[in-house]
Amino acid sequence: MTLPNILTLSRLVFAALIVWLLCQYLLAAYVAAAVLFAGAALTDFYDGHLAKKSGLTSDFGKIMDPIADKALMLSVFFALAYTTDKVNAGMVVLIALREICVTASRLRAMAKGQVLAAEKAGKIKTVFQIISIFVVLLFLIAEESPWTAAWFFQVQSLGQGVINFLMVVTVFLTVGSGAVYFKNQWAHSPRS
Repeated sequence: MTLPNILTLSRLVFAALIVWLLCQYLLAAYVAAAVLFAGAALTDFYDGHLAKKSGLTSDFGKIMDPIADKALMLSVFFALAYTTDKVNAGMVVLIALREICVTASRLRAMAKGQVLAAEKAGKIKTVFQIISIFVVLLFLIAEESPWTAAWFFQVQSLGQGVINFLMVVTVFLTVGSGAVYFKNQWAHSPRS
């Protein structure tokens, strides 16, 4: 088991811990969830970087990396939609459908020996997914913190507006990048 693969698998552990923490409805749990999510997001960059730099790419890593990414993002999005009123569940379902369809397509291509590189649109949507989740976590921390309680109610609607805007952009980029992915797949598929 190489370090990049350990980092990849760690995202599955992070995902489970973050979901559990969000279900505690406590300030300390929200802080811990935000810290763990930031760490998990960093592993998404470092596992691939280390694998390429050290020549440690593997079939296991190629398969598990996208699965671990989606497991982290989707589990946290669904947990936020379930445990709070900050994230719209319908938006999360749209994100999930796109991620499941694209990941299934990539895994099917890998089974045929094809390696499909991540497209720029897909990388941008991942950045927005990370930002959206992190902003929601910061909002939950501010909402529960005794240090911000005195003034938080004055900016609560503004904060929710920021979250709604980020989620709309995230859904647009997620679904849009999925459409681009399948359009490119169709354009490059052999015709009979």
